[in-house]
Amino acid sequence: MDIEKVNHGLIPETHANWQNRPEWFFNREHTDTYEQWYEGRYKRAEIWQKKVMEQLVTKDKRVKTLLEFGCGTTRFTRWWKNIGIEAYGGDISPLMLSQAVHLFDGDLVMADSHYMPFKDNSFDALAFITTFEYYKDPVKVIREAARVSKYGIAMGMMNRNSPKVLRRRVQQMFGKNPFYVTATFYNPQMLTAIIHEALKGRQYTIEWTATGLPKWFPVQQWNVPVGDFFGLYIQFKDVP
Repeated sequence: MDIEKVNHGLIPETHANWQNRPEWFFNREHTDTYEQWYEGRYKRAEIWQKKVMEQLVTKDKRVKTLLEFGCGTTRFTRWWKNIGIEAYGGDISPLMLSQAVHLFDGDLVMADSHYMPFKDNSFDALAFITTFEYYKDPVKVIREAARVSKYGIAMGMMNRNSPKVLRRRVQQMFGKNPFYVTATFYNPQMLTAIIHEALKGRQYTIEWTATGLPKWFPVQQWNVPVGDFFGLYIQFKDVP
């Protein structure tokens, strides 16, 4: 009897790309070490990123539930409960989510952020933490986020105004650091312009602050658009 060998890999070959391009989060070589990256030299940066996001989001006292899209292994998704917010996660990568299910005890969904499978106003807020940089249609994603979230959108961003951006691009020229090949880096001004385009007709305020500064620098957070990371919160004013 002839036995046909079938490839039952986690990701079918035809679905290895997203947005018509290869992405690092569909490569197990990179996703399997994602948590280790945060536990290593990136640990200090993560602490300051969480401080920034907590300051921004907790100012909106209406936010009790939050959906984090592009949640990855739920590194941040697991943290939201520490500041009193019930969090849920969504991601396009089955490789990331295959780890997330063992690390996060909340609800997860595998879906594309351009087409969120939720009803209007399903959550108090929606968050993107170092994932918005990978969307080819950022206006559409913001509009989807505004539809699904009732009170606001939180965004943690890799900042274009950082010396590390140049270093990353040089590394890519030599075939290293594949994590940012398809990333679009924004600064607060650039992102604000996209937000205004996406949310025409809505009433909202925008607040941002930057961190990711060198350890020797006298301050680690400021309202100057320079640093490796900035947090931004859109608060909707046209809802009860």
